[in-house]
Amino acid sequence: MAIHEKDLLEALSSTRILTSMITPAVLISACGTLIFSTSARLGRIFDRVNSLKSEVEGVLTGKLPFPEERMEFLKIQVEKQRVRAALIQKALAALYSATALFVAASLAIAFNVAYGTPETSWIATAIALLGGLFLFAASAILIYESRYNLKFINRHIDFIAFLQERYEKDGNRRP
Repeated sequence: MAIHEKDLLEALSSTRILTSMITPAVLISACGTLIFSTSARLGRIFDRVNSLKSEVEGVLTGKLPFPEERMEFLKIQVEKQRVRAALIQKALAALYSATALFVAASLAIAFNVAYGTPETSWIATAIALLGGLFLFAASAILIYESRYNLKFINRHIDFIAFLQERYEKDGNRRP
């Protein structure tokens, strides 16, 4: 058996491959958790849009008071949900990209341990770093989206306060 074949068998049978692949596996798990929670956020946006649709239908059928104010409020809220959905989609795309890159880094580590040389070991690191950049970008987008959602919540609270003030001022006005 040639020395190179012996080294290859040793590399494949040792635990070096598995131990080298653990860090990307942890990052893959982190991405999976973020994908799950971000998908849930997208689901909540969909539910909220359906709720806003019901409110618009209620205004159009004359079942809700203050139709002009309510329609203006709803128009702004629907647009905020559109922006939020786009941000969530961008974050999900970045998270899926990061996951793919971490899987690729894990495979690159395995191939480098089995077949590579010290000169090629940088490839797995570069792929993992690129995955880290996508994970960072997704986190930044999610931070921005959560701050943007705060505007939605504050606007909603302001509209509730408006309705309460109008109720106190005008009494229980029906459409």
